Amino acid sequence: MKIEDEIKGRFRNEYHKGLINLIFTTKHLSYDFHQSLKKHGLAEQQYNVLRILRGFRSEAPLCIGFIKERMLDKDSDVSRIVDRLFEKGLVSRVENKEDRRQKSVEITENGLQLLDSMSNCQQKEDTLLTNLTIDEVIELSYLLDKIRETEA
Repeated sequence: MKIEDEIKGRFRNEYHKGLINLIFTTKHLSYDFHQSLKKHGLAEQQYNVLRILRGFRSEAPLCIGFIKERMLDKDSDVSRIVDRLFEKGLVSRVENKEDRRQKSVEITENGLQLLDSMSNCQQKEDTLLTNLTIDEVIELSYLLDKIRETEA
């Protein structure tokens, strides 16, 4: 369905329409994914931290700055997210004795088991763009990269 029909709105120009379409589509795609995360008691940012910790397990323990650099949401308060995951027993953290602001973080066995049990979330991610061909997905990634280049 066209964005005009979807939100029953008008646009100043094609650039405005494109931006609104991008925002609307992002929110539309992420809604179901967020719902499946909630079933596992996680927020999207917590899930992102767990996946980073699992992906870089061979380099563990990781510092908060390392995690923050890899977050999808760059405004995330990684320290608080880690605190919440620690309370759930999904990560371990050790404070640096010389600088208490520095923490070393690792995913726990419980965190790994939770991610393993969340294969339905990962399958959901993999199906969000299946109505596009692989060439269209590549072109989409190229265009999104190009959009971000204008921000610099």
